[in-house]
Amino acid sequence: MPATVVLGAQWGDEGKGRVVDYFAESADFVVRYQGGNNAGHTIMVGEQRLALSMIPSGIMYPSCTPVIASGTVIDPRVLIAELDMAKEKNLDPSRVRISSNAHLIMPYHRKLDAAIERYLGKNQIGTTTKGIGPAYTDKYARFGIRVQDLFDPKIFREKVEAALVEKNKVLPRVYNTLPVEADEIIEEYTGYAERLGPHVADTSLLLWEGLEAGKEVLFEGAQGTLLDIDHGTYPFVTSSNPTAGGASVGSGIGPKAIDQIVGVAKAYISRVGTGPFPTELHDEVGDKMIELGGEYGTVTGRRRRCGWLDLVALRYACRVNTFTSLFITKMDILSAFDTIKVATAYTSRGERHDHFPAQQSVLYHCEPEYAELPGWGGDISGVRSFGDLPAEARAYIEYIQEGAGVPVGWVSVGPERSQLIGIS
Repeated sequence: MPATVVLGAQWGDEGKGRVVDYFAESADFVVRYQGGNNAGHTIMVGEQRLALSMIPSGIMYPSCTPVIASGTVIDPRVLIAELDMAKEKNLDPSRVRISSNAHLIMPYHRKLDAAIERYLGKNQIGTTTKGIGPAYTDKYARFGIRVQDLFDPKIFREKVEAALVEKNKVLPRVYNTLPVEADEIIEEYTGYAERLGPHVADTSLLLWEGLEAGKEVLFEGAQGTLLDIDHGTYPFVTSSNPTAGGASVGSGIGPKAIDQIVGVAKAYISRVGTGPFPTELHDEVGDKMIELGGEYGTVTGRRRRCGWLDLVALRYACRVNTFTSLFITKMDILSAFDTIKVATAYTSRGERHDHFPAQQSVLYHCEPEYAELPGWGGDISGVRSFGDLPAEARAYIEYIQEGAGVPVGWVSVGPERSQLIGIS
């Protein structure tokens, strides 16, 4: 049962899209197992740039079935727009399959998300305000509306009206916004049912039958380990489980089916939004990383915060996910620096931490202890063999392997598909 999970080892934005695209070339199914359109990935194919937030990268390959599994939350407007975009780019959107158990993002979820962020003021979490958190809240409160409900008009109306009893008390009275009309929602979403109908399936069964037949299944995680709702830097996290365990829960496929877990990490580190970030740089070095790395969110366009690679956080991600290998991206960006720093431990209020702190109050006061390594000072974007990398670049990868305790299997030296180096 050859199943592989690819997920971020940092705060997201590690370049997972191009890594998934690399593995998807030989996959029969590529599965998105959590999150919603709050996560984006960009794939470069020659001069063609494809920015996706819901459809898995497998859409690029004619023999692959892209699957949006039950652990996701779906905004049908966004998904339909992506299906249309795929068709415009001469890709085949008819192959996309959607779990009937996936939950829907409703207009009141988006409205609540934006209102709550405004209400929090300086204590904002930094959400994308796309309704992801409120949709998951309703799911776990058992007020959620699922994809399958679209196809039973009576049940759909009953569920929308029941949800609005509570939402239309909260929105005007707490957040001073206008109430939401049930009829408008029902009319809008009834139209989505016809478009999405051909894509809806029992995706757990579909994937299981594929695995039984020896097909290759690739699970792609959105966001990253440090944004996991249970294992990330709470509350500045996403509302789902992008970690490896989430692949089983979100897809309906048991963990014994998974034989490879690939962690994607930048050669440096970044995060979007608020929250603790021990190695963040507030100087010209950080600005240069942002400029050279194009560090702006695929979905939001927000400027990312950047810093040196954090081995403390990376070791934590390796432990939580049991990575079998690492994929290091954006090595070429570090070519601009004469000296490269790597955080090997933290100090917080006089106490040394070799492991990622379990308490947020400790993490907020952590100062990194750095090791300094020499840079390689030359363009490596054309290198295609590990042995042809400068000695300093090879030493940097070997330092990461040793510090993380997990082998590095691949390195990217640019955004194109061809700019990858496999390490045997």
